[in-house]
Amino acid sequence: MISTALAILCLAAFAAGFIDAIVGGGGLVQTPATLVTLPQYPVATLLGTTKIPSFTGTAIASFQYAKKVSLQWKLLAFMCSIAFLAAIAGSYTVSIVSNQFMKPVIFAVLIIVAIYTYSKKNFGTAIHRSLDQKKELLYGALFAMAVGFYDGFIGPGAGSFLVLFFIGALGFDFLKASAHAKFVNLATNIGSILYFGGSGHILFHYAIPMALFNFTGSWLGARLAISRGNRFIRVFFLLVIAGTILRFGYDIFLKHA
Repeated sequence: MISTALAILCLAAFAAGFIDAIVGGGGLVQTPATLVTLPQYPVATLLGTTKIPSFTGTAIASFQYAKKVSLQWKLLAFMCSIAFLAAIAGSYTVSIVSNQFMKPVIFAVLIIVAIYTYSKKNFGTAIHRSLDQKKELLYGALFAMAVGFYDGFIGPGAGSFLVLFFIGALGFDFLKASAHAKFVNLATNIGSILYFGGSGHILFHYAIPMALFNFTGSWLGARLAISRGNRFIRVFFLLVIAGTILRFGYDIFLKHA
């Protein structure tokens, strides 16, 4: 018989996969649900457990995007390699220090991002190339290091930050940015899984069922994003950013009040 906790986690994993496949941010659903549903386990163990469903969902979304969207494989290989190593470092760090001090900074940045995206109607609706390949690789390396560490350390919202980077720094549209973000996110998930798995921080009896539901949600989300295009993704992106702001705002101002 399926336990109530597992049912809740599987539903959360499905929603997370659907959201994450479109524009990132699925961790905003999956991570809090896991922390609330299984409070008897250490935080590092719960974060490690969520990485398995995140990986499966991101993998199927990446595969679907690769079939429909033109990808810059050299840039991706470079960023994925760096993000992979940074995620391992972030996962190690979260097991020994608190991540609370980063939340106010992220909260402020997200508010700025939401206002900018909403006010600038053409943001992410077309491709605007302005950098040569060397600068793309340099910026990609720096951001991959930062977001890889962040994803291993905290996690929620990493996919949305990647989408922002590909649009704001490299001039991609939303569809192309989402496609590239999936592959970098896949690398960060693999890095975290290797660390958490090797240190015994994964509850596989929860992670495997969650992975099946996340996979299904991601499959549906990626198909919808590809078929509906940039305008749909832009609206969805704003909704996810708003959810991220509310989540971090709660953690900062209300949770410990």
